[in-house]
Amino acid sequence: MPSILIVDDEVGIRELLSEILTDEGYDIRQADNAAAAREARNKARPDLVLLDIWMPDADGISVLKEWSASGQLNMPVIMMSGHGTIDTAVEATRIGAADYLEKPIALQKLLSAVKRAISAQASNQPPAVTPLTLAAFPRSAPLRDLRKRLEQISQRARHVLLKIKGGNLAELAARSLHKPSTKWLDFATITGPIDLAQLQATLRGTLYVNELTQLSRPQQKNLAFAMDRLDRFDLHLVVATDSSPEALIDAGWEPGLVHRLFEVSLALPTLDDVRDDIPEMAAQLLVHLIEAKEVPNRRLSTAALNALRTQSWPGGYAELRAAVRSLALGTLEDEIASNDVQNLLSPAPVSHGLPLDMPLREAREAFERTYFEHHLRREGGNMTRLAETSGLERTHLYRKLKQLGIQTGRRGEDS
Repeated sequence: MPSILIVDDEVGIRELLSEILTDEGYDIRQADNAAAAREARNKARPDLVLLDIWMPDADGISVLKEWSASGQLNMPVIMMSGHGTIDTAVEATRIGAADYLEKPIALQKLLSAVKRAISAQASNQPPAVTPLTLAAFPRSAPLRDLRKRLEQISQRARHVLLKIKGGNLAELAARSLHKPSTKWLDFATITGPIDLAQLQATLRGTLYVNELTQLSRPQQKNLAFAMDRLDRFDLHLVVATDSSPEALIDAGWEPGLVHRLFEVSLALPTLDDVRDDIPEMAAQLLVHLIEAKEVPNRRLSTAALNALRTQSWPGGYAELRAAVRSLALGTLEDEIASNDVQNLLSPAPVSHGLPLDMPLREAREAFERTYFEHHLRREGGNMTRLAETSGLERTHLYRKLKQLGIQTGRRGEDS
């Protein structure tokens, strides 16, 4: 039987709705505030939620926005309110609510809305789980501030350059500027010349570059081509780099393009700068991975969350996400413990696992492969910092990685 979560701070309304819907054969759960609603939704995974707008700890619209931003709005939600307006109903529908009911709710309207929402859900494919954005972390003051800055920039500029350091939040920030139901185009995936058809297919969407220094010469030309046509196709461009304009020009970039890219820029915090928010970020990442069916249903213990908070994250958001995914896939228990975190992030020294019973040449290659994979992961794939760490010139570094069979994410560049 379909399950329904009823969220309302008035016990009389909860009990009345529960009684009516139980008699109709539904499995009912209740929550009296937003915090309880979040917990019940994650634990029970209901087929439908009846969500009151006015609650003491957080309003229902904010909860709806959270679920939408974190990829958890994969069940129909019917909003309820005794003080609603047309604007409120329109906003709720825009965010993703299936319906809107005014209190006092007529019996027939309630049953019709519930039946219609559940039937529509059953007849449709489950909605794709959207990537996380900064909106998924409303309790973090630094991330709220970052989201406001990005939104303010996007209102008046077609492109923005994100200045990053180790442990960056570039993709999370970029995803926050991406409009729902539009295309996302990562320049690293384009190996040939970009054309008007590709830009047309990304209409009103987002173009993204994770790190400018990883773009080949042909990809740089693609970037210039796209920048000239942002207005024509109503596109936004978000690029990230830890390099200066001078360093890019010295590396062979066309000066005019570099100066255009740096016209509007914003420095991003690192995970170290928002260390106190890492537990919430890790918990949301885990929920998101569960919703996307990438990992089994797991939960992070308080000790595990604290262990993640005290770790260093030179690879930034991508490294944190990979760690949470690995923890969820690797643990045999429902709850991820602190020792799971320690075992994953503080393994035995590399030298303990070296194969010493093979010829010197093969052993050296094994060590080099382990060395470069380790530092590539620590630097979040940033080739500039990897070159500095290893002391190798970039051309020699790329040649060495190719020889060892290590993928760098750099596509379309001649070796």
